Amino acid sequence: MPGLLSENNNSLVPFSPEVRDPIVYHLHNTPKPPISRLSISWSRGNCLLVSFFRTKLPSSESDTNAVENPNEEIGGKVVEVKLSSENGEVDDVQRRKIAYDSVSPFALLQSHKISAAALSNMSLGSSNPFNWWQHIMDYSKDIKALLENSKPPPSSVIEDPMEVLQTVEEPNSLKAAWELLEIFYADKQAQPWLPERLVDWLADYDSLLSSTMTTVHSKLVDLQKELVNLQAIEDDPKYWEGLSSALAVGWLDIVVKLLRLHGSYQLDQLGNRETENGLVEAVAVLVSKMPRMRSEWNESILGECFKSKPDFMKSWEKWRGQIAKLECSAFWVQCDHRQTREGLKNLLQIMLGNSSILNTVTCHWMELYISNFLYVRPFTMGLDGMYSLAQKCMQVKPLSNTHCLMGLILGILGDNIEVVLAECSRSFGPWMVAHAIELLTAGNTQAEVLLHEERYNLGGISIEELHRLVYAQVLSSHPLTWQIAPVYLTSCTKQGMGLLEILLYKQPVLHNQLLLKVLEICRLYDLYSISSTIMKIAGVYHWKHGRKGSGVFWLQQAQDEVRLNKIAQQLFDFVGKPISDTSFKQWEGLIELLGSEARTAGGLEFLHKYRDFKKSLQQVQDGKAREAAQQAIESLILLMKNPSTPQRFWLPLLHDSLMLLNWQERPLLNVSQTNLLLNKLQDLSIARLLPDYVEADLPTQALGSVRLALATNLGRVILEE
Repeated sequence: MPGLLSENNNSLVPFSPEVRDPIVYHLHNTPKPPISRLSISWSRGNCLLVSFFRTKLPSSESDTNAVENPNEEIGGKVVEVKLSSENGEVDDVQRRKIAYDSVSPFALLQSHKISAAALSNMSLGSSNPFNWWQHIMDYSKDIKALLENSKPPPSSVIEDPMEVLQTVEEPNSLKAAWELLEIFYADKQAQPWLPERLVDWLADYDSLLSSTMTTVHSKLVDLQKELVNLQAIEDDPKYWEGLSSALAVGWLDIVVKLLRLHGSYQLDQLGNRETENGLVEAVAVLVSKMPRMRSEWNESILGECFKSKPDFMKSWEKWRGQIAKLECSAFWVQCDHRQTREGLKNLLQIMLGNSSILNTVTCHWMELYISNFLYVRPFTMGLDGMYSLAQKCMQVKPLSNTHCLMGLILGILGDNIEVVLAECSRSFGPWMVAHAIELLTAGNTQAEVLLHEERYNLGGISIEELHRLVYAQVLSSHPLTWQIAPVYLTSCTKQGMGLLEILLYKQPVLHNQLLLKVLEICRLYDLYSISSTIMKIAGVYHWKHGRKGSGVFWLQQAQDEVRLNKIAQQLFDFVGKPISDTSFKQWEGLIELLGSEARTAGGLEFLHKYRDFKKSLQQVQDGKAREAAQQAIESLILLMKNPSTPQRFWLPLLHDSLMLLNWQERPLLNVSQTNLLLNKLQDLSIARLLPDYVEADLPTQALGSVRLALATNLGRVILEE
């Protein structure tokens, strides 16, 4: 385990071959060996810091060791090991952008899949294979486009004649892996031209395959740096070495461009080096006329392209005959420049398929693999013999530092879907697997059965659904990506909707923007019951935390009559409190917000009328005219007549109206109104004898005060009438 010393060496941490280039920080202020303390801690992201400190030896021993080992390192070390298996070429921001941009192509493909399933009960791959293949290719192109470098390098208006390698976007392993899957699984029309597709792929991504050893790409980069300083380019061995390597892997445009930089093309040399220049031009023409089995012709690609195998074979034999004829030509004797003569003959041997020379000029097994398809086995079609050839090339030209793409390539060539999935997951993470499965199952019956079959050990779900759920879980764990997880969860027919429900319920309802986003997701996927429950949760949360208006609003949106009625019942507790209560405006606004649709014991109709009554009393207390007092009396009578007014509020209403009952100018109540209120008091006296009667929070003399005021008012009214 990390942190233990090996008995055979002094390495503290036995690094796995998968961990490349660990970062080591040297500590110069700690004691010398042996190790006394070990510290393991997490650093940024998925980096593990393994720190060790040394024990300070006695002064005599320390001096002795210093003399014996003057170059021994003083201090400890901190080793930083990146444990993440995901591709480190893409940072977090770019990864989130890819996650968001890939949602639309994925959702569109799922929509096409649902439409195809609705049209036919047969499997998608056999119902309409041509149309489905087109959908997969459109999907793959969209994904591949978003994997490109967002900032392409600036292009020069004036072409540099000394520029061998064109300035293109910086390659990344994620896009390289996706293109491999597209070539071998999605693009069914490209099966006869797989070798040529691999030539194009290697031209784009050869620089990725090894960071420690030389590649054809790195050779050409070094050569291009030296071209400016070379007086006679044909005298430099690196020039011919770069030419041979580029030709071996099929980069014909680079080969022709380098050949045309030969010194014999200079105007002052043509008269003296005509034969030499003729040989160089002859080889350049042969290279540019090389027959190629390709599905489409591109102006940037040199060579004669053929779509049918018979025409290709016929042209190939003719081309090889021209090469053999040139090799036996007598003009070689007249070529005085030794490097040119040997270099050109070496190029001819490469085009004739000389295996020993191909082994020499290529740098790793993938380059040797491509060169064999170009010159040794040019008529290879499909996957026949590809895996066995790859194993032979690996034995001849192994990679000292295996790149993550190598395992994927071997899994593809070996036609092993499980290995391909494992390599995608290990090297490129859940995003790659969740999206690449669509390519793997594009018309591949074996892959469809393997990935779509329901498995008992996975809880009845398929491997495809398992990887989508894993990716959705990754998205759900981040606050910036959880909102796109539903797209993948809804595509999982077995467990997706249950997990989506859990995901939506776990979102906090404190912030309205987040809540609205959750409700919008529910609307998109017709999750009306979940939407209603979430709005109820939001309403209760806001109500309990003092945001009464927001709580009522969300409960109304959820049409939660039960809780709205309970809120209305709580508002009844405000009835009978003094007019000067500071909470008057709060419950007044809540009554307005609640409306009159909900029905409680006594009903919200009572609360609305009580609100009007309180407003009138407030105006009377503020010194308003007699009209306000008369309006308050009318509101009181309406409340006492209305059957929706609960009986337990009769006495508080009358107690609040003492000022109106004792109005000094003249009585505000007539005889019938006064008798109505006296009868209510009589009914209330009888009701107080019942066991379920609830006493109002009023002074003990409240009933007597109201009765006396009504009796006085009745006497005054009778006298006036």
